[in-house]
Amino acid sequence: MSAARFLVSGKVQGVWFRASTREQALRLNLQGFARNLDDGSVEVIAQGDDASLALLESWLWQGPRLAKVSNVQREVLAVPPHVEGFSTR
Repeated sequence: MSAARFLVSGKVQGVWFRASTREQALRLNLQGFARNLDDGSVEVIAQGDDASLALLESWLWQGPRLAKVSNVQREVLAVPPHVEGFSTR
């Protein structure tokens, strides 16, 4: 199992980005969370298999219909303790 932290910037708050990310992550059998940051970006922490993390990263570059993503940064994380499901904060 792998884990990653994604920082997504652009027009990503107020456009259902976190909820849409949760839906995608659940489809991909990933665990973790998505939350808004004070600087207007969205942080996504996800754990699961490498292929699913790669698919999530690709999706994050698009996001939901109203989003305008300008950048996605990925950081590899040591695998955190197992969490159940995927939440928004």
